[in-house]
Amino acid sequence: MPMNLDEELLMDEEENRRERQFVRQQLPAELKEKYSDDALQWILDTVVEYYFSSGILESADDEIDIDLEQVAAFVCKQAKDEGRPDMLAQEVFFVVQADLDFQEKNA
Repeated sequence: MPMNLDEELLMDEEENRRERQFVRQQLPAELKEKYSDDALQWILDTVVEYYFSSGILESADDEIDIDLEQVAAFVCKQAKDEGRPDMLAQEVFFVVQADLDFQEKNA
């Protein structure tokens, strides 16, 4: 039986919550509390935006080499473009790395 929109949204929110929780646990101690859930979710959504816009997701290769520093730089540029508080690429790198770990673990 197909899910209705409300059920799908609830599942998406639960997945986002699990992902944020996983990422937060992977961060170095000094970064665990630096980003609110909203800020962390924005970073994770922006990482997905990078994957879509870069064409990485369309690759037919079994092994895809993702430059985490490039992804972190993209997130920081987007934050600046959107007038968000400045983010440091070396800090965002840890979020990007943890997100990739989450994706690989749950693939």
